[in-house]
Amino acid sequence: MIKNIIFDWSGVIKDAVLSHLCVVNKIFEIFGVEKITLDEMKENWVQPYMLFYKKYIPDITFEEEQVIYEKVVLECGEGNAYPGIIALIKKFKMADIKMVVLSSDLPDTLLPELVRFGLKGLFEEIITNIHNKTDSVPEIIKKYNFNHDETVFIGDSNHEVEAGKKANIKTIAVTWGFSTEKNLIATNPDFLVHNLDELDNAILK
Repeated sequence: MIKNIIFDWSGVIKDAVLSHLCVVNKIFEIFGVEKITLDEMKENWVQPYMLFYKKYIPDITFEEEQVIYEKVVLECGEGNAYPGIIALIKKFKMADIKMVVLSSDLPDTLLPELVRFGLKGLFEEIITNIHNKTDSVPEIIKKYNFNHDETVFIGDSNHEVEAGKKANIKTIAVTWGFSTEKNLIATNPDFLVHNLDELDNAILK
C-alpha cells in the first residue's frame, strides 16, 4: 500500500510541455542553435537537465543556463495544472497519504503556481531548484521516516525513475510530460501510467 508520494512538478502536476519547449528554444536562440520541435524535445529530453542542454550546446555551463533560464521562463507564460490532477491530489490527501514535491523548477515560479492551483498546505514540503534529485530522495525518506515499501516517486523522465530506484522505492512514470513513452519504458518504472485513472489505481488500489 502506498502511504507516501514524492511528486515531480512540471510534466506531472503542472502541464508544462509547451511552455518548456518555449524555454528550450529561447535558450537555443541565444546560443545560435536551431529551434527544435516538440517531438524532438520529447525524444531527446533527459535529466538532470544539463545533460539535455549539453547535447546541443556542449560548452554551456550550469551557471549560464541558470541565469538565462531565470530570464526566459518568465517570457513563456504561466503554466496550468494538468487537467484533473488537483482533484486527485486532494483525494490522496483525504486518504492520509503524505506528499512531498521535489522539483527542478525555481521557487519564483513554482510557489505562486502552488497557490494558484489551490494546492497550498497539501504537501509536507516543497523542494525547488534541484538539478540532480538522486541525493534528495533518500534525504526526504529519512527526514519524514517514510517506509521504503510504502513510498513512490512520480515523475515524467528518466531521472525520477532512476532516482527512485536508487533509493529503493517504487516509481511511477507518467506519459503526459516531457519524455516519450518509449524512453520511459526503457527506464523500467514499476508503473507506467497514461491517464489519471491509471495513476489513481496505482496509488489507491
